[in-house]
Amino acid sequence: MTDELNEPLGLNEPLEPRPARRRGARTKSLVVAALLCGVGGAALLLSSRDPRAGQPIAVARIETVEPPSTPASAPAERAAVTEEDKRADEIADIEKRSGVKVTRIGGAEPPGALIIRLDEQHTALAPAPDKRLVEKGRSGPLPKIGADGAKPMEVYARPTTISARLPAGAPRIALVVGGVGLNAQLTASAIDEMPGAVTLALAPYGADPESVAAKARDRGHEILLQAPMEPYDYPRENPGPHTLLTTRGAGLEDLHWLMSRFSGYIGVVNYLGAQFTADETALTPTLTDIAGRGLLYLDDGTSPRSLVSSLAPRLALTAARADVAIDAGASGEALEKALTQIEALARRNGQAIVAAGALPQTMTRLTRFARELERKGIALVPLSALVSRIEDKEARAGKWK
Repeated sequence: MTDELNEPLGLNEPLEPRPARRRGARTKSLVVAALLCGVGGAALLLSSRDPRAGQPIAVARIETVEPPSTPASAPAERAAVTEEDKRADEIADIEKRSGVKVTRIGGAEPPGALIIRLDEQHTALAPAPDKRLVEKGRSGPLPKIGADGAKPMEVYARPTTISARLPAGAPRIALVVGGVGLNAQLTASAIDEMPGAVTLALAPYGADPESVAAKARDRGHEILLQAPMEPYDYPRENPGPHTLLTTRGAGLEDLHWLMSRFSGYIGVVNYLGAQFTADETALTPTLTDIAGRGLLYLDDGTSPRSLVSSLAPRLALTAARADVAIDAGASGEALEKALTQIEALARRNGQAIVAAGALPQTMTRLTRFARELERKGIALVPLSALVSRIEDKEARAGKWK
């Protein structure tokens, strides 16, 4: 009799009997087998319905994370910071418009602890450029007299303010500092440290003369265009590009190039120019053009042969000549002598005009001189204030100073 159990798959050799299993172990095996069958069946059922069956899949667990709770005081703190920033901006704007010199300990931002200097009264200047006073030139915008008769020398001038502490009729001094815009440190010193009543003469060169002009006027300084003119030893001594030359005759191209470098100036002052200002043929058309644009002219007083004084009345040009010109190479002793001379002239004549350069050896002393004038009973005024007085005085006398 064939035993299919003992001779499976047609094998004739009997199988060795297996050790008997415990009942409990057999039961567990059956349970595991059943579970495996169940899982396999389920997988088969699902795979028959899943179009992506057999493809690898990834399962990610998505959890919702609640944002951290915000303390009740946070909105108030943010609001407080915003208000503080707003207040600082307002203070900075007020200080800028007031002209008051503010120094904060450690260079801190406003509001902070501070020291305020109230040693000068701020005077705001009219905005520049004024559209009424500008015309288009070949090299850039040029000043002109407005259709309503407004003149740059009047519109852009700094209003004259005299301290109430000074007696009526106190002598006046106008200080004109030239060479501004060529050296960054000296330019910043002239603009920021000198009183606003000091008139600044800006060179037409430099990286950004328009920006320098705007900063100077923002600090209350009225400004002049410092025009380079031919000296006697030209070209060995060359003032710079577009210097006004006697060889150019009546041509005004160089003058107009110089005039177009920045805006907001009340007039023109020479830089060097002993040869040019002594040549009537070259000087006359230049002064005529300056007068026709509503500008004033200042002769810096360095050349005794200058013809400006004799030509100005015939050309209806508002002009003046500096009473004292401080030499660029003046020693400390020479500088003190010049300043003493200025005070004496102002007391004797009622006014004086001084021209100086923005040089390291003179800037500190000139700044102190300007700030000490009121204590000495002398008013520091912008150049435009004395030019107008000269013009009136000479009109009455029927002659030029």
